[in-house]
Amino acid sequence: MDSLPFKQLFIYIELKSALILDAEEKELIRDAFKFKLLRKRQYLLQEGDVCKYMSFFIEGAGFMYSVNDKGQYHIIRFAIENWWMGDYESYNFKTPSLYNIEVLEDSQVLMIEYHKLQELISKIPAVDEMIKLIDKKGIVATQKRIHSSISLSAEDRYDNLSKDYPEFLKRFPQTMIASYLGISPETLSRIRKSKLGK
Repeated sequence: MDSLPFKQLFIYIELKSALILDAEEKELIRDAFKFKLLRKRQYLLQEGDVCKYMSFFIEGAGFMYSVNDKGQYHIIRFAIENWWMGDYESYNFKTPSLYNIEVLEDSQVLMIEYHKLQELISKIPAVDEMIKLIDKKGIVATQKRIHSSISLSAEDRYDNLSKDYPEFLKRFPQTMIASYLGISPETLSRIRKSKLGK
């Protein structure tokens, strides 16, 4: 297999951890992950299944969502290149997932099982540091998301998303963006039109 997917992951780990991986550590990482090609609209995870893998996006885009009793989609998370995607609760506690994860476009991912990730954390300081940073940022992002959904107007939520994650607005359909923000597509359309008019 071409080493390019792993090269991207190695760069990511080194950037996040501020540590350099040696040849032996890189080999351990290569052995722990498995590479997968996914076609547009293919599932990484389906509701009711246990999330066995955490996936690192080399190329492509994915989204995690739930579906309510009325068949309405609720987007929980997005992922693009150099983002991780998985149901953290199901992955860590082996519980059936409440969510689906699909890829929006043809994608390449590197996938790792829970026990293999724990081995890497124990053996490779850079991976340990990377995971600690991801966990911290994840907690902050979740806190911000909760605050946003209960305290901010639809326009402020849109402004925050466009400031923090402008790439999402280019990569994901407006219906998905509206669902992620917890607003109707019509409200999002109005907000976007008002922004363009300024």
